[in-house]
Amino acid sequence: MEDKNSNIWFGTRRGLIRYKPSKDKAEGKDFTLFLIPQNTISGSTRTRLPYTFQSGDNFVWSIMQDKSGKIWFGTSKGIYIHDPSADNDKDGPLFRRFFDSNSPINNKNLQLIDISVMLQDKNGNIWLASAWRKGEGIVRYDGKSLVNFTPDSTYSFRSIIERKNGDLLFLSPFNGLYSYSGKIFSNLNVKIGIKSDTLISMIEDKKGNLWFGHISDNIKNGGDGGLWHFDGKSLKLFTTKDGLSHNHVMCMVEDKEGNIWFGTRNTGLSL
Repeated sequence: MEDKNSNIWFGTRRGLIRYKPSKDKAEGKDFTLFLIPQNTISGSTRTRLPYTFQSGDNFVWSIMQDKSGKIWFGTSKGIYIHDPSADNDKDGPLFRRFFDSNSPINNKNLQLIDISVMLQDKNGNIWLASAWRKGEGIVRYDGKSLVNFTPDSTYSFRSIIERKNGDLLFLSPFNGLYSYSGKIFSNLNVKIGIKSDTLISMIEDKKGNLWFGHISDNIKNGGDGGLWHFDGKSLKLFTTKDGLSHNHVMCMVEDKEGNIWFGTRNTGLSL
């Protein structure tokens, strides 16, 4: 993720890497590894908290910068927040646990473990979800309280986007696509005509078209998944026969020029 200061953050299995560019060409010294537990501080006293390192604490699943500039990190042990305005050259980035300082109303004792997707909507609400079956469903944080939703008893979600019309879309790898209008969740599988159990990634492009990436377990010959395109009326499938590097489409992003990049399994990249 590129933050508002043009730094780029990489989440890895062993901590965070921050790329802070110093020249036009990247140099090794511009990349720094940070281990979150070693830089954990109290949000109220600004002092470092005692901590015993445990394996997996630095497995970073997701990164998001909110409207205030704070950067959120979803890890295997919960959510940590970093405020870039508190940085200094001596100590480097400081991190605080979400539950240490926010003290949200949490009636269901949600843990927010392994959060793999985060999004802040136009109204300022932050939406969180885990991709795994052990997930806690969809979680909404409005700045005061945590509320979770499990439409059709679905607990796992891989992607969240906010459409131009304000609706939120939630993609489950097991039960397909759900829409949330602010009141109810609706499953859109039948309406769109898409399979419900093989979806892993999605975006809405600048024209309002929806793109969905498939899961494929067949690695050698390109797999049996593909890339779906929905223009609001019809659904079209693109595969390796159309030039896709692999049919397992892990992620996608639209650049400023309107080009859409698709990251596929086995390091394939398509445009």
